[in-house]
Formats: sequence, structure tokens, C-alpha cells
Amino acid sequence: MRLVPAGRACLFTTLLFLAPGSTVDISVLVLLPVESSYLFSMNRVKPAIDYAIQNLGQSRLNFSVQYVDSECGNKALFNLVDISLLQKPDVIVGPVCDYAAAPVARLASHWNIPMVSAGPLASGFTHKVPEYSYLTRVSPSYSKMGEMFLAMFQRYRWKRVALLYAEDFEERTCFFTMEGVHVAFSGEDYQMHSFVIYDQEDQLDHIVQQVRDHARIVIMCASSHSIRKIMLAAHRQGMTSGDYVFFNVELFNSSLYGNGSWKQGDKFDLEAKEAYQSLQTVTLLRSAKPEFYKFAADMRNRSRHHYDLTSEDDNVNMFVEGFHDAILLYAKALQEVLKQGYSKTNGSKIVQKMWNTTFEGIAGQVSIDANGDRYGDFSVIAMTEPRTGTQEVIADYYGLNGTFEVRPNVRLLWANGMPPPDEPSCGFTKDHTATCKSCGLGESAVTGIVVGSLLGCALLLAFYLFRKKYKITIERRAQMHEADNGKHHHLREDSVRSNLSAA
Repeated sequence: MRLVPAGRACLFTTLLFLAPGSTVDISVLVLLPVESSYLFSMNRVKPAIDYAIQNLGQSRLNFSVQYVDSECGNKALFNLVDISLLQKPDVIVGPVCDYAAAPVARLASHWNIPMVSAGPLASGFTHKVPEYSYLTRVSPSYSKMGEMFLAMFQRYRWKRVALLYAEDFEERTCFFTMEGVHVAFSGEDYQMHSFVIYDQEDQLDHIVQQVRDHARIVIMCASSHSIRKIMLAAHRQGMTSGDYVFFNVELFNSSLYGNGSWKQGDKFDLEAKEAYQSLQTVTLLRSAKPEFYKFAADMRNRSRHHYDLTSEDDNVNMFVEGFHDAILLYAKALQEVLKQGYSKTNGSKIVQKMWNTTFEGIAGQVSIDANGDRYGDFSVIAMTEPRTGTQEVIADYYGLNGTFEVRPNVRLLWANGMPPPDEPSCGFTKDHTATCKSCGLGESAVTGIVVGSLLGCALLLAFYLFRKKYKITIERRAQMHEADNGKHHHLREDSVRSNLSAA
């Protein structure tokens, strides 16, 4: 069999692509779980991938998509190997689960196959070379969220934080979420204290009490049910009067994770509404593009009529958006590479085109950094109307330029109208190295007391010195007066004696 040199094959593919009416066949392997409980399950994501391919416009790319169950585990790697025995895919889309994605990304890098996904989100995938050098992440990773918290803490001048999260020992979503914060803060001068909820039946009051003894700023990751329980426990322990701030991380914008509402229709609603005045929720920055609403409506229609998903399960979350944009990004990069005379099998060139670029996604502008990770844009939601419990966006973070901006004309429910300090003025009871700065009083009050005390001492000292000097002056005058009297007495005696002698 005669082999065709690589250069000639590349030239042939390019000429074929440039020829009028010609197409290039692209083999796409999608590795996602069939299990519908995942927010990135196959039935949720497939409509978005189909939508993206159908709306590529004048593209000459002919996509052949094969969907394979990843089971969020080793099955992803096994299926990739089995399929590649016959023919290797041109691009791998997915997986999302961290433990499934890691071996697939290693093999993709070894085989020179681009891998683009709305995950994995763990911070470990930030280190691309050498194992994950062909992985492009089109959804913001947890480390990008950590950068948002870092910008927020720098703005509010906080240096101490408690990380409170639920641990399931399976997908470990909240563990990896907090790892992103920890990685962002590790290179800075921050004090971090971690607290873990291993079971929903854990003694939350005890855990909250531990948090109270170590930090005033708390970042949490747990189910909406657990978050509400935590806030009620904090309220009972007097931690919702403005001295503490709680942040709830909820990135996925799905009903499966709850809407973060205090209102659950039970006897604790009023208490929860008061507690939630100290809670702020971090989520992805939402788009208002007309194209996005059209896309969301189409996703709901396809999910209900073709994939038997209920209205509670068809929310367009960041994974659905991400996989749509993943197809756009790959198609854009591939067409650029083909126009430059390279082949669709030149994975390194395609990856190079996908990194350090910006394009228009379904929900807005998408920017990929030089490391192949999407910049993250986030919003902070808080209660702005305590009477009704209304929540709204109060601040936004823009990852491309790293700015944290508080929205104008929003009412922030800070105690005393400003963010609270991150530790008591006398330090924490469990922190034996803390030095008491103000003995429970505010710094301004302490300053007033110190200045007043100094002035008081100065006045007392001045009075004492004045009184002492005045006393000495009086004594001297008395002595002088007595001396004068003595002189006059002697003069009178001498005068009398002189008169008597003369007589």
C-alpha cells in the first residue's frame, strides 16, 4: 500500500476545503453520562450541541457526532480506547466529571486530539503541561471563581475567611469549589479555616459555633437545604446582626440546586428571612441577549418533546451553554487552521487557535486565556429589601480585566453602612495570638478614649503644677510680709527707745 506524505495530505485537505461546495468530514466523540441526575447529562446537553451545529451558518464542516456514556468514571476512557481501535475521533467533547476527564485528557494529549469541554472545573487541570495540554475549558473553572473572591476581599480589605462545605466523597463538587478559593488565596497573606459537613444530619449548630470562633467572613458550598439550615443556626447564635457575612456559591443556575430562597413555606420562614439579610450568593453573570432567550426556549422545547425531561429539569445551566459554545469555538479554530493550509488532524494547531482568543457565545462574549481556560464573569446577589425579602444583583466581577464592581443605586444591607471588619477588635477567643486592639469597642471609640485620657492627664498635670507654683508664690509672699513686719517692728522699737533717751 502506497503511503501519502503528510505534506501532500495536508495540501489535499486544504484544497478540498477551499473548493466551491466542498465539505470536510469531522468525527466528534461526546463523552457524557446518560444518568439524568447530572446537570450535564447526555439528554440535557445533546440539544445544545445539535443547535450549535445547525446554526454554524455557511460552514463547510460536516459533523458526525457519536454520543457515548461516560458514567462519570473510567467508562469514559474505556469507550474512547474501544472506539479509537477502529478510528480515532477528530475532536473529543467532554467529559465533565473530574475523575473521568483526567485520563481522557492525558490520552488526548498523547494522541494529538483536541479536547474541548464545559468541564472539568477542578483547579488541578489548570496545570496543562504535559498531561492536559490539549484540554480547552469553555466554562469558568473553580480557580476563576477563586480569583473573583480574591478581588472582592481586596476591595473590602478582608484577610481572614472560613471555608464551609459539604463533602460527599463521590463527585466532590463542593470540595473542588473550595479548592479553587484556597488556591487563589494561598499565594496571598490570608488566614483560612476549613470546616466540613459530612452529613446533612451533622450538628450544624456545633459547626457554626466553631466558625464563629475563627472567622467573620464565611464562604459556603452546600445544597440549598443545608445552606438554609446553616443560616438558621447562625441566626440563633446571634451571627446575623451585621458582624458576619456569609457567601453561598451557586454557579450552576439550576432548580436541582435550589434557588437559594429563604422562603420554604414552613414555620421558619420569618426567621430565615431575617437570617438571609447576612447571606450573599455568588453565581455566573447572566446574559440579556435576545439570542440567548431564543436558545433557552428552543432547549426547553427539545428537552420536553424529544428527551422526556420535565419542566423542573430543563433549565439552561452553564454546562448546556458551555457545550454549545465548545462546538462554536472548535469550528472557528478548525476553519482558521484549514485556511492556513493545515489538516484537521493537526491537533496542536487547532488547540493553539482555541487558546488566547475571544468569540461571541450564545450568552455573550467568551474569552479564553492563554492557558486554554475561560475567563469567568460572576455576579453577587443579596437581599436589598428586608421587608419583602427581595434579592437582586449588587455587584459583578469581570474576569478578563479582573475588576470587582458594585452596582450603582443598590441598597446594601451592611451594618453601619459599610462592610464589617473580618475579625473582632479583641481577636477571636480561639486565636491566642490575637492582640486586643479595642477591648470590644470600635476603633474610633478607642481612639477617642485614648485621646481623652491623654488630655485629661495633661490637664491634671497642668493643674497640679499651677497649684504647686501658686502655693509656693503665696508662701514666699507670706514670708516676705512677715519679714517686712519684723523690720517695721524693730524700727518702731528703735524709734521709741530713741525718744525715751532724748527725754
